[in-house]
Amino acid sequence: MMGEWKSIGRDFPGVRFREHPTRKHGILPDRYFAIRYQIDGERHEEGLGWASQGWTPTEAFLQLAKLKKAAREGKGATRLSEKRKQAREERERARLDEERRKKEAVTFGQFFDEKYYPHAKQEKTPWSFRREKSLFRLWIYPVIGEIPFKDISPVQVERIKRNMIEAGKAPRSVHYALAVIRQVFNFAKRSGLFIGVNPVKQVRKPKYDNKRLRFLTHDEAAQLLAILNNKNPLLHDMAILSLHCGLRAGEVFKLTWDDVNFEHNLLTLRDTKGGQSRSVYMTNQVRAMLLARRQNKKKTTDLVFPNRKGQKIKEISKSFRRYVSLAGLNGEITDRRQKVTFHTLRHTYASWLVIAGVDLYVVQKLLGHSTIAMTERYAHLSPDKFKQAADVFEKSMVHDKYLIQITTKEQLQNV
Repeated sequence: MMGEWKSIGRDFPGVRFREHPTRKHGILPDRYFAIRYQIDGERHEEGLGWASQGWTPTEAFLQLAKLKKAAREGKGATRLSEKRKQAREERERARLDEERRKKEAVTFGQFFDEKYYPHAKQEKTPWSFRREKSLFRLWIYPVIGEIPFKDISPVQVERIKRNMIEAGKAPRSVHYALAVIRQVFNFAKRSGLFIGVNPVKQVRKPKYDNKRLRFLTHDEAAQLLAILNNKNPLLHDMAILSLHCGLRAGEVFKLTWDDVNFEHNLLTLRDTKGGQSRSVYMTNQVRAMLLARRQNKKKTTDLVFPNRKGQKIKEISKSFRRYVSLAGLNGEITDRRQKVTFHTLRHTYASWLVIAGVDLYVVQKLLGHSTIAMTERYAHLSPDKFKQAADVFEKSMVHDKYLIQITTKEQLQNV
């Protein structure tokens, strides 16, 4: 048990101590010091610490004198507990300031290499993240790679755009580079590293027409599917699904057996590019293909189209281009918009629907386009629709008693 409180003496008024029953400090028992004082008529007593921690009667008395002076002058803490609280708050402010300084010092290049790129490798196709890495190395890093996020301005992003244009890069490549910068800034904002307006928003993007124009004829599609079925059954089945249901490659890769409803011939596509799920109907050919695949499905995965390891496929095999060449579909074509790719199958699905007279709104919903403007690229495939609309309008007015029929210049002038 601790000893009784004792006074130091007249030289240190307000300071007292008590001794530890067993522990020594030097040749004397270890002493615990405390101070007693009165402020605004209210008595206070606060412990300071042990002699073994560095406290002495003199140190205790000086601490007491500081508190009394603060009370007299109305400046600073008048209690040790208040002083300790202020010290803790000051340390926390210093810690936050240091943390903020470290965040603000992180450069665009450092964040890209350490945070963004590893994330992109997990979330994107190999082609996409390799493309982003190349754009970063060649065009983005030389301009803003060593600059902290807070110091990057739209002017510097504009310089990247100008450098690429002056080097003869296609507008599409410039768009892609700006998209990479925008995504890195957005990722940094979600990570709490960047606060502010994304500078890419203030940079005007070069105009370009990237709409794919090519779609397959029925004979071309049949020829390509025959080659795929002979060379690569997995690619064949994925191609059938895209051609008959309009799926994107990523939607094909993610499809699971839980998403396949044979009872109602429906496929549910979840978390699509547009951010929403949608349902599409199977054709008889798709249904037959999926039933055959289900009979041979691997027990280790629920994916409809897994790779050989039972994992999700990340990109269409490069051999698809070889099979397209075998079908003689690309030939000497150099315009990328005219080249046949896997995405051409989805484009063909939409084109065939419009040619068959399906309304653009319905096509929009089947494709999962977020706006009708994205679907309007197919409007030119059904020009008769516009003539039919004019004919319907005209027929509706044949019996209108207010219809004015003008057949001559004179009649026009008399109206």
